[in-house]
Amino acid sequence: MKINFQMPARAVKHYENWVGERELADLAVAAEHAGLDAVSMTDHPFPSDEWLAAGGHHAFDPFVALSFMAASTSRIRLLTNLVVAGYRSPYVTAKAAASLDLLSGGRMTLGLGAGYQAAEFHALGADFGARGKLFDAAMDAMRSAWTGESVEISEGPFPASGHTALPRPAQRPHPPLWIGGNSRRARRRVAEHGDGWMPFQQPPAAASITGTDALTGIEELAVRITDLQRLRRDLGRSGPIDVCFAPYGPRSGEELIEYLEENGRACEEAGVTWISWESSARTLDQCIADLEAVGAYLSTREDR
Repeated sequence: MKINFQMPARAVKHYENWVGERELADLAVAAEHAGLDAVSMTDHPFPSDEWLAAGGHHAFDPFVALSFMAASTSRIRLLTNLVVAGYRSPYVTAKAAASLDLLSGGRMTLGLGAGYQAAEFHALGADFGARGKLFDAAMDAMRSAWTGESVEISEGPFPASGHTALPRPAQRPHPPLWIGGNSRRARRRVAEHGDGWMPFQQPPAAASITGTDALTGIEELAVRITDLQRLRRDLGRSGPIDVCFAPYGPRSGEELIEYLEENGRACEEAGVTWISWESSARTLDQCIADLEAVGAYLSTREDR
């Protein structure tokens, strides 16, 4: 089972204090040296003050931040966790993803989601009510752009006639598409379009805020992974699929190690292939200490 490290959500607001004398790229270097498998960035271009006051957070532009990390590393994967498909033109997203994938030597994984912040959609000139339809159409549009051939799309929200996007991504036919969300509609999208699913643990009280289903534990997750696999078979899709699960709870290196010791085997048996973890460290130095502790633990595991 692989490990993704998510950029701490609270770091951006206090970035100067959080980063100290270091640089953002040091985070990816430390994660790579520790033996982790990916680093990730989320996507909030213009969050509302109301959401921020209720516990929301700021974010770097994910493609810009991941490009800094790519330039200082050679192995670790670069994951958007996640980009909201409806916030921008799919052709702009496709260009950013292809550029990062090519320049990083094929290390990009594009994590996408429908989004749930209505105010942010409106501020960005995006259609919140149509976000599901736009999401589905965006994936088709991006795949067309990644061919490197002239695009002809006459129907839907993203028509294009006689346009070509180069460079192509390094990975062919395109970077892996992972789709976030706990709902059956999210799993249906994964079955139809995706290479991976990104569920996250949350209690029922949080479901009304995030706009996706509650997910309380590994047993419930196992049932949904089985459902996803059945959906894929029904569509004639076979082969392995990644499941990147973000459990609720582990916030330090020690807590992640405890979680893996207690739940790692159950996660693997359920079909989880990745664990996504976000440190609550208040400084980059503390974050790196967490990564080093996890790295020391991973080095002792025979399955690594």
